[in-house]
Amino acid sequence: MASDDIALLAEALSKTHLGYGELSYKGQGLKLDNTESVKELVREIEEYQGLRALRLEGNTVGVEAAQAIAKALECKDQLQSCHWSDMFTGRLRSEIPTALRSLGSALMTAGARLRELDLSDNAFGPDGVKGIETLLKSSVCHSLQELRLNNCGMGIGGGKILAAALTECHEQSSALGAPLKLKVFIAGRNRLENEGATALALAFQLMGSLEEVHMPQNGINHAGVTALATALQHNPHLRILNLNDNTFTKRGALAMAQALRHLRTVQVINFGDCLVRSEGAIALSAVLREGLPTLKELNLSFGEITEAAALVLAQAVQDKPHMEKLDLNGNCLGEEGCEALKETMDNMDRADILASLSDDEGEPDEEEEEEEEEEEDENGKEMTENGVKDRDSPVKPEPTCHPEILSFLSSPTAETLLKLGDNRTGLIQQHVDVSDSDKVADAFLRISSLYSDDHEVKKAVLETIDTLLKKAFSGSSLQTYSFLSTLLVMLGLLKGEGKVKKVQVLPGHLLVLEHAVQQDYFPQDHASLLDTFVARHGKSLKSCSHARDSLKSTLERRISPEC
Repeated sequence: MASDDIALLAEALSKTHLGYGELSYKGQGLKLDNTESVKELVREIEEYQGLRALRLEGNTVGVEAAQAIAKALECKDQLQSCHWSDMFTGRLRSEIPTALRSLGSALMTAGARLRELDLSDNAFGPDGVKGIETLLKSSVCHSLQELRLNNCGMGIGGGKILAAALTECHEQSSALGAPLKLKVFIAGRNRLENEGATALALAFQLMGSLEEVHMPQNGINHAGVTALATALQHNPHLRILNLNDNTFTKRGALAMAQALRHLRTVQVINFGDCLVRSEGAIALSAVLREGLPTLKELNLSFGEITEAAALVLAQAVQDKPHMEKLDLNGNCLGEEGCEALKETMDNMDRADILASLSDDEGEPDEEEEEEEEEEEDENGKEMTENGVKDRDSPVKPEPTCHPEILSFLSSPTAETLLKLGDNRTGLIQQHVDVSDSDKVADAFLRISSLYSDDHEVKKAVLETIDTLLKKAFSGSSLQTYSFLSTLLVMLGLLKGEGKVKKVQVLPGHLLVLEHAVQQDYFPQDHASLLDTFVARHGKSLKSCSHARDSLKSTLERRISPEC
């Protein structure tokens, strides 16, 4: 070892004893290639009584040096924290698993009980995960609370190996009466994709102890997001959830919103750059209305959210006493939309929590929206287990429907509605699944299209709609916000995803909706949501201008009774 390197190491060693059982070589930039290069470092480790934390990050450790350090760790049974990020710069990728196995084996020999393991920024790939696989399965990690593997290039294969190791660790520790209770999991920038995320989700659900999950930039789309959402709702103490820069789209956002309904301790949500879009934003607004009592930060930046949906979100955070930051930067509000959002926040006396809107993308161009819709129409089919199906095909009644109901819902007429008799409301309620927002919206539009001045027909339409919506609105806010979101898409007031079945808007649609918003079953915040969209996109209803204006006036009175 060169004399200059020895001098640098000696200087570093003089600064290593930091108290609380920690020995730190953090950021020393040491090039540790062989046994000779770590001679003094090893001596320090051996002589340190009660070693609880070892910081080696910011240096570069070769195989021989790692083996020498490992030898020194074989008697350190009190070691709890290994901060070993950015520890292999300039090393061959093939060297890293060998070095990691040596260090892991030493911890097992010592009988250490780790609480923290940080191997971030080591870019070791799936083979690197294999290097810590045995360690993670061992009793050393039965006590693990924090696992940091950020920017390690694990890929799908590494994610699956990691998930299997955590699962086995949990099973073995549970058998001993002290199950693994991992609290912090960090694995951003790892190219986990759907398969890796889904594998890890199963481990998360099994553990049920997570408090922080950070998995940004992993190429996860709605399938992986849905798997994570299902798992996370089984982790009731979750406080921080960071999935920045993955791809939710509507399906992922709805799944995550459903999961968040069950979580009462979440403080920070980062879904920035996740393509949450307007439908997803509305779903999250519903969750904000009825849950997330301790939320402090919500990041939905760069998500293609439009003005009306952003305003619905803003209204939903009004009664969040702990809210410190709402980030909607980089969306598609437009200049007027940004001003409207700022004004709304100011009127609620919450302007201080709104982040900058300096990177707003501007209102979507109508021609661009039409092109996107055409493209989505072409790609509106998806594979299912049973073959190919049209993702947004018209909602059909259940195959077990009463024949008369089947006939009516397939091709509704005033005559067939009346022929159903006094039991029509019960029959339709029985055969329309109110938990499915698409089916409720479709049934609403089919029935309301029959509205007329004929007293008997009008009465039948309104009674049927009241029965249907009363049952639908007895569910969660998420369920009913999803219904309204789907209805808005079908009426052309909101841009939806995929091949959306828009209807030709009839006066009856709006007049029946006007009737519904005045009923006790229709909550005021839902009326406010409708008002926000009708006020900003009313031109889409110009073919029914009289019914539209009547609906607008009723909505305004509903949300501001004093007017």
